[in-house]
Amino acid sequence: MPLDSISHNFLTARLEDVVRWARRNSVFPATFGLACCAIEMMATGAAHYDLARFGMEVFRASPRQADLMIVAGRVSQKMAPVLRQVYDQMVEPKWVISMGVCASSGGMFNNYAIVQGVDQVVPVDVYVPGCPPGPETLLHGIIMLHEQIRTGELLKRREASPTGGAGIEVVQRDGVRADPISLRAAPERPAPDPGTVGVPSA
Repeated sequence: MPLDSISHNFLTARLEDVVRWARRNSVFPATFGLACCAIEMMATGAAHYDLARFGMEVFRASPRQADLMIVAGRVSQKMAPVLRQVYDQMVEPKWVISMGVCASSGGMFNNYAIVQGVDQVVPVDVYVPGCPPGPETLLHGIIMLHEQIRTGELLKRREASPTGGAGIEVVQRDGVRADPISLRAAPERPAPDPGTVGVPSA
């Protein structure tokens, strides 16, 4: 009986696959909410969206018990060294999600006080778009992170990246009803008719 015909199970799995499975199902996020995106992050952990089904319901107050940092909101120049210190104290392997346009690129705050992208401070693995992104989009980013951890692709992308992060961009999914486990791209929304924009409906 050839080995290829044996179904994949616990006995035939490689140790590396088991380690990836354990890492994917035990991601503990650190408590690091900075601005309005943090409200949406809290909503994601509440009962309606239920992060507990991914084993992530407890946001750790100690970075030594966390391996995922969700940077939710703008990062000021004064907060940047604190963010880096928390990141350095997290256990390896650790992951970073940049939540919202302010964390990813500075957003509307194009001034001296705000860091123009958190990837200047820590390596970012997943960029979640939106201002602020809703729980659906954050969940999509988390599921994408889980899938990349499971396949091992995340570490390969990190090695090839000049910044040290995987740099995965996800599609905004707010208000899109879809299977929460699906990694399909969100359907394109039709462009509004220029003649009806701002005109109240009769």
